[in-house]
Amino acid sequence: MISIQTNVNSLVAQQDLDVNNTFQSQAIEQLSSGYRINSSSDDAAGLAVANQYQSDIVELQQGVRNANDGLSQLQIVDGGLSNIASMLDRMKTLATESATSTFTGDRSTLNNEYQDLISEINRQADNIQLNAGGNLNTTLNVYLGGSRTSKVSGTGVVTINLAGTSSGVDAGSLGLSNTNVLGGVVGGVSMSGAPVDLNDPNTMYLANNSQTFTFNYVDSTGATQTRTVTVSGGSSGIDGTSVLTQLNNGLSGTGITASLLSDGTNADNGNLQFAGAVAFTAYAGTATGGTAAANTGYAVNTSEYNLTHAFTAFASGGTNAEAAENFTVSDAGHTASIALTTSNAGTVGAAVAYINSQLEAAGVTDVSALAADNGTSISLQGPVNFSVVETGYTAPGGGNAGSLFGALGAQSVSAATSGGSAGTNAQSAISAINAAVAALGLVQGAVGAGENTLNYAMSLAQSQITNFTAAESQIKDADVAAAAANLTKAQILEQTSVAAMAQANSSPQAVLKLLQ
Repeated sequence: MISIQTNVNSLVAQQDLDVNNTFQSQAIEQLSSGYRINSSSDDAAGLAVANQYQSDIVELQQGVRNANDGLSQLQIVDGGLSNIASMLDRMKTLATESATSTFTGDRSTLNNEYQDLISEINRQADNIQLNAGGNLNTTLNVYLGGSRTSKVSGTGVVTINLAGTSSGVDAGSLGLSNTNVLGGVVGGVSMSGAPVDLNDPNTMYLANNSQTFTFNYVDSTGATQTRTVTVSGGSSGIDGTSVLTQLNNGLSGTGITASLLSDGTNADNGNLQFAGAVAFTAYAGTATGGTAAANTGYAVNTSEYNLTHAFTAFASGGTNAEAAENFTVSDAGHTASIALTTSNAGTVGAAVAYINSQLEAAGVTDVSALAADNGTSISLQGPVNFSVVETGYTAPGGGNAGSLFGALGAQSVSAATSGGSAGTNAQSAISAINAAVAALGLVQGAVGAGENTLNYAMSLAQSQITNFTAAESQIKDADVAAAAANLTKAQILEQTSVAAMAQANSSPQAVLKLLQ
């Protein structure tokens, strides 16, 4: 049908022209922007996937920067650990030089350098923040990302465990604080129980059993501490060397070392002895079974001036006056007046704490009180001579017991004694350094493993960045060749649509021929 009112052909041509014009606009937009998807209407589902990839990429890029920062910090720590290892080597040299009894030089000179090295270890440990309680003496978590569930599962986090005393590299954490390379025995006292020959090659100790040793000692700050060390024999028992190893590992950082008595009248009897440059007491508990490493007994550090006396707790109650005891402790310049009563000496622990508080308050800082003999005695010890005088004692009836000395007047303080070979302190230092080298090696291993782990993690993250970027590109980027072909096609279609519409617009003119 030929119609003047409605030119259907023109309408069709207009519609096609509009479609082709939109097609051409899309092709031009893709070519000018470089993206196939320029708005959600282009491909909403594809755009959502591409945006997720882009989010992953920016997370990983920052994660790689985090890992690089962490790696740099670990490399700084690694360099510091190497320095500390070198200093331990020098300390080992000094200790070995002093350990021989044929050394004729001045051990004080050796010890001055040795103590300087301990101070330098502390300084460098603080600098690399791996001293006890330092910023890096913790569990380090380096966030890299790369997993859609990383925030929940933790798979996007690299963890490097440098927490705890075992990861500290200051002198205290390495067990070197109380060591020195001076001559003469400091301690070297055996237990009061009958000797046990730990040199016996035919005896295995503590098979399927254990034995607990309790040590009370004064630390480097002057505070009294208690350390309990349990020696375990395992299923088949252990030899004397293993007994010493477990004891010395447990005593690390206390300044006390275990060894075998091999001098004086008890030559080579294999009896356990303890030595240290600090005031200490030791107590060997009863073994749970098997052959004990030491018979039940105790020791006090006789290389200190010392006074050890049985103690009975001050009990309250009854109808008579409460027990009370007054005595003084004096060093070269100060005197402390101490009054033990039911309120401050109801237990050996309370009595020791009270005596030490009074000594400190009076300025008698070179004498310390320690519990001894499994809490049945109190030992006063100090590196310099001191005196103890009991000035008053009340011993009531009615069962209200309580006493330390229990007798008026001056008490007998034992002079410090020495013994053993001239190199005993240095030999103890060698043992401590050996343990420190092993402990430092574990920290170096943890740091090195952390560096390697971060490198592996960064390699994966960089690979993910590349692959996520490629995946995003496949979805979002324009295919330039296809877009260029589409542009040419759209231009031709637009031109033909214009030409077709022109023909369609002219077709109604044929009606005029019918009207002539």
